[in-house]
Amino acid sequence: MSKALALAKKSQGSARPNPSVGAIIVKDKKIVGKGSHEIFGKDHAEVIAIKEAGLLTKDADLYVTLEPCNHQGKTPACTNAIISAGIANVFIAMNDPNPLVNGLGIKCLKRSGIKVTSGIMEEEAKKLNLGFMNRMIKSRPYIRSKIAISIDGKTSLFNGQSKWITSEASRLDVQKWRLKSCAILTGKGTINSDNPSLNIRNISLEKQPLRIILDSYLRVKVESKILQQNNVIVIYGIDQNSNLIKLEKTKAKFIKIPLLDNKINLMELMGYLNKLEINELWVEAGPDLNGELLKLGLLDELITYTAPYIMGGSANGMFNAPILQDMKNKIKLSIIDYRSIGEDIRIQAQVCKENVD
Repeated sequence: MSKALALAKKSQGSARPNPSVGAIIVKDKKIVGKGSHEIFGKDHAEVIAIKEAGLLTKDADLYVTLEPCNHQGKTPACTNAIISAGIANVFIAMNDPNPLVNGLGIKCLKRSGIKVTSGIMEEEAKKLNLGFMNRMIKSRPYIRSKIAISIDGKTSLFNGQSKWITSEASRLDVQKWRLKSCAILTGKGTINSDNPSLNIRNISLEKQPLRIILDSYLRVKVESKILQQNNVIVIYGIDQNSNLIKLEKTKAKFIKIPLLDNKINLMELMGYLNKLEINELWVEAGPDLNGELLKLGLLDELITYTAPYIMGGSANGMFNAPILQDMKNKIKLSIIDYRSIGEDIRIQAQVCKENVD
C-alpha cells in the first residue's frame, strides 16, 4: 500500500477534478502491475495496473489507495475490470466519499467472491485527497491561504506596498502550491495594487490553473495583466460604474453573484466552485478576503512565509476579521509542517474547527 500511495502522490493533482489514486498488483510476492490515475477521462489506476499485469492478474492481490468505482463515468466501472481480471484479494486504503461510489464498489467486489480488506494506511490516503474529500462531503473546495509576512506579522505597508516581503526562494516554493491547486482565488484589491499574473512559470497556457478574482463593484483595472490571459473569471456583484462593457473586451469571463453586506456572498461562491468541481482552492489575497474566509469557517489551512524583516507601525496585518472580544474565542491552528525556505520560515497549519477552551 505504501508503494501505491507513492504512485498516487506522484500524479497528485494531474487528474483533477478526479482524486489521485495509485494501484499495485502483486502475484507470488512480486509486483506484476502498477498504475496511477494521471489524466481525467483516461484509464483509472486499477485498469492501468491490470493491463500491465496481463494474464498474471488471475488470483493476484490488488492494492489500491481509493475504493474502486462501480459506475459508468468518463470510463467504465473499475469493479468490472477487477472481476474480469480474476483478482482474488483487494486491499483498499479508504472508501470513496463520492455518493455514487461510497461503499458500493466494495459491495460489488464482495458479491463476486473477491475478498476485500479496507482501512489500510487510511490516514495517509486521506491526506492525498483532502480537496476531493472536502468537495464530496462539504460541497466546497479545501481552501488554503498563502500569506507572506514580516516577522512582526505585517503583509503590506499602510500605502499598500508589499513587493517583496519574502525571498525568491519562497516565491519559487509558492509556484509548487499553485501547480497543485485547481484554482487560485484573489480579490480586486490585490490585482489593482500589485498587478500580478498569478500564473505558474514554465508551463503552457492551457495548463494554467483557473484564476478567480472577487470584485464586488466591478472596479478591477481593465489594463490588469491577468485580464489579458485565458482561464480567468471575475466574480462581481454590481456593475456600479458601467465598466462591464469595456471589461468584456478582455479575455476574462465575468460571473455575477449576489452581494451580502456589500461583499461577494462567499457561501454562494462556494456553491459555484462546487459546480466547477474545484477540489483545492489556493488563496492569495489581502486581510479583508482572508478575514472573511476565516470568520465564516471556510479557511481550512494557512501557509505563512515569514521573512526576517520588520515593517513597523500602521502596516497591514493578516486578517481584518473576525474581531474577537474574548480570549476564549481565539482561533487555534494545528501545525503540520515547519521549515526554512531560503531566509524565510514556512509554516503550514490547519485551522482547528472545534473550540479552543
